[in-house]
Amino acid sequence: MRSRFKTVLSMSIASIVLSITLSTGVAFAEIGEPEKDELTFGFIKLTDMAPIAIAYENGYFEDEGLYVTIEAQANWKVLLDGVIDGQLDGAHMLAGQPLAATIGFGTKAHIVTPFSMDLNGNGITVSNAIWEAMKPNIPKQADGQPQHPIKADYLKPVVESYRAEGKPFKMGMVFPVSTHNYELRYWLAAGGLHPGFYAPHKGDISGQIDADVLLSVTPPPQMPATLEAGTIYGYCVGEPWNQQAVFKGIGVPVITDYEIWKNNPEKVFGMTKEFTEKYPNTTIRIVKALLRAAKWLDENDNANRMEAVEILSRSEYVGADAEVIANSMTGTFEYEKGDKREVPDFNVFFRYFATYPYYSDAVWYLSQMRRWGQIAEPKEDAWYDEVARKVYRPDLYAIAAKALIDEGYMTAVDFPDFDSETGYRDPQSEFIDDITFDGRTPNAYLEKFPIGLTDEVL
Repeated sequence: MRSRFKTVLSMSIASIVLSITLSTGVAFAEIGEPEKDELTFGFIKLTDMAPIAIAYENGYFEDEGLYVTIEAQANWKVLLDGVIDGQLDGAHMLAGQPLAATIGFGTKAHIVTPFSMDLNGNGITVSNAIWEAMKPNIPKQADGQPQHPIKADYLKPVVESYRAEGKPFKMGMVFPVSTHNYELRYWLAAGGLHPGFYAPHKGDISGQIDADVLLSVTPPPQMPATLEAGTIYGYCVGEPWNQQAVFKGIGVPVITDYEIWKNNPEKVFGMTKEFTEKYPNTTIRIVKALLRAAKWLDENDNANRMEAVEILSRSEYVGADAEVIANSMTGTFEYEKGDKREVPDFNVFFRYFATYPYYSDAVWYLSQMRRWGQIAEPKEDAWYDEVARKVYRPDLYAIAAKALIDEGYMTAVDFPDFDSETGYRDPQSEFIDDITFDGRTPNAYLEKFPIGLTDEVL
């Protein structure tokens, strides 16, 4: 049995300590003992749940006096519902889930995140038949291999040929407010293919209004089988389910999300706002353990990644062959069988301040919800900032980070400058369509897209 500590500070004292820390910005080295020490966390079988597994396996949760049980969930909706109803104390979540829940798209609940779990980590895969139809359209390198990044421009003639034959072109993503949905839509639209609108105010949550490509939900581990069955012709998913298609010989990953948006934020760790207020010391200690795990995953130029691969391959975590997981976790990515290329930042867990919950990351997700109609009406720029601040909690993150610096586990250079950090990244331009995103001006950003909503209502 892992050791457990009992609560020694009352809620009132703990709350005072944290409020003083938040208001002054001064690190309080001795965070009180956890108010709740027995916890259950949920996750989906994807490699980017790694910080939770490593925090458990390396004893970082135990170091914080937390006795944690980790449980795989059937799908993202079950996971979210588990957090909302209290069966789960926190979970590995899609970045869009806390935002969507807080604004009431789908299940209404105030979910917050004090910790971003990773950057990048997804890919778009098409069936062998679609790949063969795309290949004549794709420019070649000097060695005869396809030139990357492979844009949706090269898929467009294939989709048009299906339409001419009266066949709908179907692709899969993992959840309506998933990064995968927005990345797949972004890629398609950048290539002139309309991925469809939502109209929740009219009762239409299919996301297929005016669509050239029909997108539907498939849980991540089921993606390869669904592709093989011919139910969908391609999908966007996290690892290891793109590489699994390569190993099974049933599909070809055509692009990674690193190539769609370099160093894009991916998953977050989500909890209810109520949990963070009722158990403030526990919340900070969870973040501390996850931060140590994230640093371990990236330190010494990813020297620990093969050990992480072995852990993740176990049935209680991802449960895929270690060889499949290692294909992306160790700095490479295999596209067409035998076409393995260096992608050292395919999975990033700590460097580039990957764990910091930037408001601008939240705004990007909200902008895509508006672009495709999940947010039915136009909103002022101030609204985006307000929602971002309700959900993303760099204040809680900073307390955990400063405690780790005081304890010698981290140094100040591991984190943004907390005294000057605004929560907004500098404008980002490394997107596949070269459109620059500035989180401070989301409406101006939306107006740059030829496909998508701006100030109109469907």
